[in-house]
Amino acid sequence: MLASPDLTHLIFGRLTWDAIPFHEPILLATFAMVVLGGAAVVSAMSYFRLWGPFWRNWVTSIDHKRIGIMYMVLGIVMLLRGFADALMMRAQQAVSFGDAAGFLPPHHYDQIFTAHGVIMIFFVAMPFVTGLMNYIVPLQIGARDVSFPFLNNFSFWMTTFGAVLVMASLFVGEFARTGWLAYPPLSGILSSPDVGVDYYIWSLQIAGVGTLLSGVNLIATIIKMRAPGMTMMKMPVFTWTALCTNVLIVAAFPVLTAVLALLSMDRYLGTNFFSNDMGGNAMMYVNLIWIWGHPEVYILVLPCFGVYSEIVSTFCGKRLFGYTSMVYATVVITILSYLVWLHHFFTMGSGASVNSFFGITTMIISIPTGAKIFNWLFTMYRGRIRFEVPMLWTIGFMVTFVIGGMTGVLLAVPPADFVLHNSLFLIAHFHNVIIGGVVFAVMAAINFWFPKAFGYKLDAFWGKCSFWFWFIGFYFAFMPLYVLGLMGVTRRLSHFEDPSLQIWFQIAAFGAVLIALGIASFIIQLLVSFMKREQLRDVSGDPWGGRTLEWSTASPPPDYNFAFTPVVFDNDAWADMKQNGYQRPLQGFVDIHMPKNTAAGFVIAALSALVGFALIWHMWLVAGVAFVACLVAVITHTFNYNRDFYIPASTVVRVEDQRTQLLAAHV
Repeated sequence: MLASPDLTHLIFGRLTWDAIPFHEPILLATFAMVVLGGAAVVSAMSYFRLWGPFWRNWVTSIDHKRIGIMYMVLGIVMLLRGFADALMMRAQQAVSFGDAAGFLPPHHYDQIFTAHGVIMIFFVAMPFVTGLMNYIVPLQIGARDVSFPFLNNFSFWMTTFGAVLVMASLFVGEFARTGWLAYPPLSGILSSPDVGVDYYIWSLQIAGVGTLLSGVNLIATIIKMRAPGMTMMKMPVFTWTALCTNVLIVAAFPVLTAVLALLSMDRYLGTNFFSNDMGGNAMMYVNLIWIWGHPEVYILVLPCFGVYSEIVSTFCGKRLFGYTSMVYATVVITILSYLVWLHHFFTMGSGASVNSFFGITTMIISIPTGAKIFNWLFTMYRGRIRFEVPMLWTIGFMVTFVIGGMTGVLLAVPPADFVLHNSLFLIAHFHNVIIGGVVFAVMAAINFWFPKAFGYKLDAFWGKCSFWFWFIGFYFAFMPLYVLGLMGVTRRLSHFEDPSLQIWFQIAAFGAVLIALGIASFIIQLLVSFMKREQLRDVSGDPWGGRTLEWSTASPPPDYNFAFTPVVFDNDAWADMKQNGYQRPLQGFVDIHMPKNTAAGFVIAALSALVGFALIWHMWLVAGVAFVACLVAVITHTFNYNRDFYIPASTVVRVEDQRTQLLAAHV
């Protein structure tokens, strides 16, 4: 009779009906909308019999192009969730003054601002930049795929299931209430005994493994799979920024894995690494998390610098000004990004000498960044600038990012940081560089490379609507926060007593609504473009006149990318084709060796997420069984050798003959 409760505890752990937030009307309404939306999607896919193609062509795909697109779709889906959190925060702050408590209880508000930061960094920005690198890099270096195609699939699904765990916290239990970096002792077991911090830990651990493996994969791809003639100094700038980004990923993400493992041991085993009891120290956590955290900012923004370089060159009809200095600036930023982490805690008593060193290195890192800005401006100088949608995003970036950079240099001065630290000024600066640098770049890249991925352009009208709503909305949303920060208003507050502050929060909320209209315009742009795709299709396969190697392939590219490995003579492939004529072999085609799709990546990642969910809720039996099943799936896949097939040469000849005629005529 006593075995049954023990077995129930082993299976369900702390998971009970009380974990479902029946008492939260906002969460119940959200859950109802998610269920209805999910039911509609399932019904539509069942009606049109899409489940089979979806499984065969997408879920199990090891094609870097499809995986890159799935990363972008994940980023868009999570953007909708993360921005919904931002809207709720801004609405709460706009109305919560004096006796008015607002519509969000503090307990719920704290979860929202934590989830917003985690989702936007880990599950919006990271999938976006990883998706771009996955799609574009092999095409730019003349490779047929990444070095380890299966690992690429596995990395994506690990990231996705990390996002699934974050989303699960919305309806089963709760999320962390610690801020997006989960400083102890607030994230310790005494201050946060619920499952919120555990959701945080395991979602980031699972997604972090995917990101780390993706970094290893892309480094190997860039170093070992470049086309003949493509020396390091003939690589496209985007590929250079991708290489430096993935070096940072491989260097920084193991630190995140380690610090979260130590925090989880504090919570599960009582090890006291980050509490004052028994010799621990919370400052060790702060150091470790920022040794990962500041390179992470450059992991996000470096590929975006590469995007802007490609776009400026293309839409000005010129070679990129100062290619060599661009490469050196990228490498210098990569190195210096590891020497500035302490500027995030100038106020924590490290001493004048340490603060001075990190303040100076932070100011120095602005020099190579400024050099990039000048190179883009000189590329535009006397160029035939076409103000297409990608170029609008790029110009908007230059204005916005420079403002964010200047406020960053101000915060790099320790005495100024003592005044502004932990204020809304810091929030405005961070969003200034991340929205202006990363989000604008992603939107520019989607508009720029969409024809390469799908064979038709995106509608220009809705693209311009999206840009102007985002651009104007950003300034309405975040310039008031600079003012409030200078007035001493601290961040993370859900209620204010001083009514004179309310107008600034209302202006910021209006800006958030404008940004929401920008996101809506982008969704409409995708839908309208799909319906008008035949009108927007460009048979040349090169609607923008891009200047790197990926534009010499079909749009969309075939599974094998290149029938013949191209030979590179210049870092500007388009200029080389124009000058020397486009030449493609018309004979000598052979069967092309390709790896088969596999479900192993999805299965292993799903089992990993199940292990994480079980550990969150202390479901020890489920965790053990899922872990063993995960090991069995890994071993089974390891010994599965039947993973290859060949595309017949006859098929390749037909495709390439048509492409040769189109491209030769266009050039």
